[in-house]
Amino acid sequence: MAIFSVYVVNKAGGLIYQLDSYAPRAEAEKTFSYPLDLLLKLHDERVLVAFGQRDGIRVGHAVLAINGTDVNGKYTADGKEVLEYLGNPANYPVSIRFGRPRLTSNEKLMLASMFHSLFAIGSQLSPEQGSSGIEMLETDTFKLHCFQTLTGIKFVVLADPRQAGIDSLLRKIYEIYSDFALKNPFYSLEMPIRCELFDQNLKLALEVAEKAGTFGPGS
Repeated sequence: MAIFSVYVVNKAGGLIYQLDSYAPRAEAEKTFSYPLDLLLKLHDERVLVAFGQRDGIRVGHAVLAINGTDVNGKYTADGKEVLEYLGNPANYPVSIRFGRPRLTSNEKLMLASMFHSLFAIGSQLSPEQGSSGIEMLETDTFKLHCFQTLTGIKFVVLADPRQAGIDSLLRKIYEIYSDFALKNPFYSLEMPIRCELFDQNLKLALEVAEKAGTFGPGS
């Protein structure tokens, strides 16, 4: 079981914190000789496989790393242009890791804003007044859990559908937020959370939840 991601969204729908704690299983790494027997193309500022499925590598997978160096969009972390680098025979043999395209920071901001709108729509559609809004969305591969505070801050957790104790975990995250963000004299409400103690305690809470498979009573 696993907890994939934690997001904090302010009352205006802005993403003020994100923690991705899970590496997708659907990643494949392979060493290639020249010429590369896959067709790669640039799409939406990502280098994607356009043709040549093999060994767990699928059409639509993105180049995630080259020789152990992460790839961000069309560039490696050390500034090399991916397609140009892979087009040079002198750079072979080369190890390439492929996987599902990762969301960019801008895409996560957009999705946070969209969820904020859906949450408001869910509240308005309720036949009864005082609806709490969306508390959970379920798919076949993950569940999205949401807890909104009285001040409008939303804590969102993406987890394995079998992971228990998420309600208690959400309230634990709220406690951590109250103790290490709100009580930080350098933190401004509604602004991005940049606090080392918040990070450390949140990661510890996630580790405890994953190991236990549950997070105390109320699971």
